[in-house]
Amino acid sequence: MVDTPMRKIGRVYVPVALAVAASLAVLTGCTDPTPCAGVGVVSELGVYVVQEDFGGLEGASYELCSRGDCVEGELGGESVSRVFLSLPDDVDPDTAPVRLTVTRAGAGTPLVDDSVDVKLLRQSDGCGGGGWSRGLALTKADGLLPNVPKRVSAAWMRQVRAAATASPSPSSPPSPTSRTASGTPTG
Repeated sequence: MVDTPMRKIGRVYVPVALAVAASLAVLTGCTDPTPCAGVGVVSELGVYVVQEDFGGLEGASYELCSRGDCVEGELGGESVSRVFLSLPDDVDPDTAPVRLTVTRAGAGTPLVDDSVDVKLLRQSDGCGGGGWSRGLALTKADGLLPNVPKRVSAAWMRQVRAAATASPSPSSPPSPTSRTASGTPTG
């Protein structure tokens, strides 16, 4: 038997240190060198509001509710706005109603008060985790839709690309306020 010399690092031999490192990599799931594509996937409902269909809704207030939670906010001046309701990771994905109301600034009654039943879809993060989500759209012609039509998605992407190359705006739109259905603020 050939005796291979072992290099000592402090009090630990190199083969022992390598075995410990390999064991930790396996136990922590860090054996795959491929990065996880969807790290940070969150559970949420998102609605694309096609403002240009309504002649613009800048400053209009909205309320988006589902599964016992609501979020309120104000629409900006985009031609397509995205409003979203954050959901807990352990949300029940079964079919449930989603309700959206939109009220023009200064108006007493909602311009839009629509609802649709949707089932949440699983979005994997590629690493064993993920979230439950669903994309919806609001158009004047069709109301609140349980999906995002290609024309709405394309308009959103054009707007995002244009914003990515534009100079920064000195002011940001107000962030939405989440609350439970009973009216208690959540953040």
